[in-house]
Amino acid sequence: MDYDRKSTVSSFYGGRRGSFDALNHSQSPDYAPSGRPRDDASSFYADRQPRASHEMLTGGQSAGYNASSFFAAGRLEPLKGGRDEEEEAPEAQTWDVYADFNNAGPRYSTAFGIGQHQDAGYHQLPPPPPPPGAKTEGDADSSHTPVELVTVPALGPEWQLAEMKNMTKSGRREIKSEKRQEKWKAWHRGETGMCGKWFTKKFLAFFMFGLAAIIGTILAITIPRVPGLSFNSSTPLIAATGSYNASIPTQFSRYPANFSFPAYADIQVDTTANIIPLTFNYISAQVWDPNTNLQVGTGYFGKDTLPAKSYPKIQVPLNFSYVASNDTDPTWNEWYNACKNAGLYATGSRPGVNFKLILTMDIAGLPSTQSQSTQVNAAPCPIELSINAA
Repeated sequence: MDYDRKSTVSSFYGGRRGSFDALNHSQSPDYAPSGRPRDDASSFYADRQPRASHEMLTGGQSAGYNASSFFAAGRLEPLKGGRDEEEEAPEAQTWDVYADFNNAGPRYSTAFGIGQHQDAGYHQLPPPPPPPGAKTEGDADSSHTPVELVTVPALGPEWQLAEMKNMTKSGRREIKSEKRQEKWKAWHRGETGMCGKWFTKKFLAFFMFGLAAIIGTILAITIPRVPGLSFNSSTPLIAATGSYNASIPTQFSRYPANFSFPAYADIQVDTTANIIPLTFNYISAQVWDPNTNLQVGTGYFGKDTLPAKSYPKIQVPLNFSYVASNDTDPTWNEWYNACKNAGLYATGSRPGVNFKLILTMDIAGLPSTQSQSTQVNAAPCPIELSINAA
């Protein structure tokens, strides 16, 4: 709709008494005063005004939204179109009758300079003052950066339950446990390695194989073997000499029936199964009579090292000692007959003695002690009593 076809009811704008034709710049005739005060609202409805005023305004016709509501002196523009309208379109000034109410765009009341000479009756209210701390038009950075609330303290982060749990000792332990499990799963799948990237599962297999071979070789060399023991067939028991002979007295007595004497067990040790020298921490001995199953002697051999791959000989000190109730005791009689003087026998030879020797060996390199026993039959007595002995 063209701007010259719109309503020009002057009473609609601010209650002005006069009328101004924005198109012809001609004043309308004055209206006769009515019998009651005139207001803007009543002037909008033509049927509520006095009849005289309507007749003067419209020539006796009813006012309202009809053809007589507009000024008859409206200027008729010639029809335009084509090139003429395109050329004059940029120079035409557009306006909107609603701009007087929504305050958007040029208003009709000031489109043609009306507001420059007369009071349009509409005053725009000033904008409210901005709140404290709000951005202003002069703030160049406010359109790009957020406004800092200087009067309000900054809020801290909102902690979640999982984050608060991770700050406790139990939460940190769970996190470490999960990391260890993840590393173990990755290593088990062959994706990573321990102690760096080189210690993978495949490397561990070769490493364990090589380590087992090395340990086996070391054990084969270093672990001692229990040696074999054997007695001298001719003289398994030999007489003690030196200080040991002097420390233990030699005697046989009938009342009370007892005997005691020192001797050595002559033993040959087989160390051919050992690669390194064999070390004895100690060797303890027990001598038993196999006929009566009674113990007749003890012995002790201290620490000693024997060469490997050889047959060394050792002499284990023995202390024979026995006490009986009387001289009819079979054990006392057996050992007395074997050790008395050979001149008391018609043949000149003494009978032998039977005994069982049990050796308990503590060998360096072995976790426990080892025991071996052997029985010797008809062994000659290592001592010989005098011919006039009891």
